[in-house]
Amino acid sequence: MGRAIHDYFHTGKAAKLRVLSSMFYEDDIPVATLFRKFDKMPTLEQIAIKECRGHVLDVGAGSGCHSLVLKERGHEVTAIDISDLSVSVMKERGIDARNIDFFDESFMEKFDTLLLAMNGIGIVGRTENLDKFFRSVKRLLAPGGQVLLDSSDIKYIFMDDEGVMDIDLAAGYYGEVDYTMRYKNIRGEKFYWLYIDFDTLSMYAEEHGFKCEKIADGKHYDFLARLTVAERNCVQASE
Repeated sequence: MGRAIHDYFHTGKAAKLRVLSSMFYEDDIPVATLFRKFDKMPTLEQIAIKECRGHVLDVGAGSGCHSLVLKERGHEVTAIDISDLSVSVMKERGIDARNIDFFDESFMEKFDTLLLAMNGIGIVGRTENLDKFFRSVKRLLAPGGQVLLDSSDIKYIFMDDEGVMDIDLAAGYYGEVDYTMRYKNIRGEKFYWLYIDFDTLSMYAEEHGFKCEKIADGKHYDFLARLTVAERNCVQASE
């Protein structure tokens, strides 16, 4: 994806960014959409941007399209991504961008809003990694801060004509999807991307001392959620 972003930024065009999975047919991401302006963003992304406050950490920022909008709106923004090329492009676009892994325990700054747009919680990969995710959130979130994230409940993929889910419960959580990305002659390593339903997200959030609030529903099983430290934990911290 970093190479595709780099090519499009510097030439105005890019080859197909192909997405392969053992669960779905091959698909591709139109690279131009990674550079979209606010008015071309899905409704949930627009709402998330409006809900941001204070110093924002844009996680998995890609081309930096969300960071640019936030910066234009007067926010202090830090963007992180694990792609050198993506970070290079964002810097050229005037964004404070860094090549940092969200889960890197040496990353110790504090932010008022953690923004994980475009199903950004997908970086968790599998539900077993949610413990690590919430540890990172606690490390990075300033007092009174919030996490804004969107995701999708993909159970509809496994439903038969009568609305009954046809999945192997022994195979793990149904929202853990394996992907490989290919651009030109570059093939990335296989990775897992997490699509999580709101109830499961809420359950894990509560276990880790967070309140999970649904801000809005999308048009196709997607939703925007806000995570904040639960009030009882705020009281304990102050004590």
